[in-house]
Amino acid sequence: MTLLVKRGLADQIFDLVRDRIISGMMVGDMPIRQDALAAELGVSKIPLREAFAKLEQDGLVLSQANRGFFVRPLSADEAYDVFDLRLKIEPEAVALACRRASADDHEIAQTALAALNQAIETRRPEAGALNRAFHLALIRPGGRLVTMQMVERLQVIAERYVCKHLEPKGRDDQAVAEHKALFGAWAAGRADAAAALASAHIANTLRDLRAEFAVARERLDDSPVPVLGRS
Repeated sequence: MTLLVKRGLADQIFDLVRDRIISGMMVGDMPIRQDALAAELGVSKIPLREAFAKLEQDGLVLSQANRGFFVRPLSADEAYDVFDLRLKIEPEAVALACRRASADDHEIAQTALAALNQAIETRRPEAGALNRAFHLALIRPGGRLVTMQMVERLQVIAERYVCKHLEPKGRDDQAVAEHKALFGAWAAGRADAAAALASAHIANTLRDLRAEFAVARERLDDSPVPVLGRS
């Protein structure tokens, strides 16, 4: 039985696989069995190929000649690069949007924040996408198309790292508090304060990710090395 409607199959497959990767159901370096996925969804390989081309473009999967597609692993270097770029671009963009935002813009951002908080509270896999929607809502009123496109691209790459950042206990409360303060300053028209809070929020996430990757690296270094000839 076909699980997906025939309209926009590639987009639906993209959304489904993307959600599985971001939620951790499909982990880094995991090979993706396209035959099994096509059978599960009741689709041909044509929309699968279209979906995976877009997933690769968004940096979620890698293709290897004669081996197919693999989930792209999380990378400390990528996380540092993405969040460093966000630090350079987003605070100023938030400040500009703060000065130009209308009452309707405030309502859109508040709705996005409420949806994000609910997803964080219930630990739904959509938290990454909703986090992106909230941050973009704080930038969109600035009216700078190129800036929006750049930030959105960075946010797409950052989604898996945002979900990883929220995993440890207590991070949910931290994120909710920082988002609340950021939105409060932005909605009140306090552009300089909003920029400072946006900068601190991104920097805090980057700091936490650095610590998590450092711990993971130490564990890898401390793992026993197998000795040849012993079982």
